[in-house]
Amino acid sequence: MDATTAFSGTIEATGQDKLDEVKLAAWMDAHVAGFTGPVTVRKFAGGQSNPTYRLDSASGSYVLRRKPFGALLPSAHAVDREFAVTAGLHSTGFPVARPYGLCTDDSVLGSWFYVMDMVEGRTLWDGGLPDLTPPQRTATYNAMIDTLAALHSVDYEAAGLGGYGKPGNYFDRQVGRWTKQYRASETEHMPAMESLIEYLPRTVPEQTRTSIVHGDFRIDNMIFDAAEPRVIAVLDWELSTLGDPLADVAYLLMNWVTEPEGRSGILGLAGPQTGIPTLDEVAKRYCAATNRDGIPDLNWYFAYNLFRLAGIVQGIKKRVIDGTASSAHAAEMATRVPRLAEAAWGFAQQAGA
Repeated sequence: MDATTAFSGTIEATGQDKLDEVKLAAWMDAHVAGFTGPVTVRKFAGGQSNPTYRLDSASGSYVLRRKPFGALLPSAHAVDREFAVTAGLHSTGFPVARPYGLCTDDSVLGSWFYVMDMVEGRTLWDGGLPDLTPPQRTATYNAMIDTLAALHSVDYEAAGLGGYGKPGNYFDRQVGRWTKQYRASETEHMPAMESLIEYLPRTVPEQTRTSIVHGDFRIDNMIFDAAEPRVIAVLDWELSTLGDPLADVAYLLMNWVTEPEGRSGILGLAGPQTGIPTLDEVAKRYCAATNRDGIPDLNWYFAYNLFRLAGIVQGIKKRVIDGTASSAHAAEMATRVPRLAEAAWGFAQQAGA
């Protein structure tokens, strides 16, 4: 099953994913400007972390994201942070969904949640863009790069996000954070993860810039205009913070060294015949838009990003074992942890480990 089939659309919310529509409508009536009930709820098929729902009512359609139920890892699933960064960016004109309200009262739905506008457009699940022409692929990737450069150019102080991240080296903080998250959800001994936990903290690169960092900037976390290659909303801000913009850049460029799997990987697909820009072309476009002289060696950054991804997926694996995983695809995804760890260690070795 391809990603478009597996993750597109909505499904009926059942079991622990089912929401109390009467309580939700009452809360929206009090907190969402212009809302008219009643409301019907469907769960989006995609997503592994914060459960996400489509809400339909007489006043229009909305999106709700909530924390999962049950015991959660420290600092994970912070929907209040998602709401804050979305509200701040929306005020600057950056393409995000309009946020309506945040609920921190567990008595409403059983966990914290927020409601935002439903942005209608195209979601592109496969980075190879098989349904587009070469010129359309070029324009789509250029729009992604330009959107990332625009994010990193946002005046986060003016957007009210000056306190959105902690001071100090971003990668140092993140390696520490994901080591703790991995340990908190560890289910088996993995030598590659142990090697990374020893290597990464003592080789952290110097940070020279600070910006809003998305943390999961990839093609299926944005909505494109239905008629033109323009990003109209960037989604899923759960991992965002203030940090080193090279984290986002390296995370995106990792797609160029990842085998095509029907998702973000496009290794071997770039070039004039396909219209997908090469890694060098993407780096040059980003640097031109952000006044950078160039991008440093990426192997350490690739190792870090895969280490972090292994930590994230390990958390999903633990929720599968505990019976609190949100997505029907979580169990399959959980099997990827050892492969991610080995791939991360491979890049670390290329970086000099």
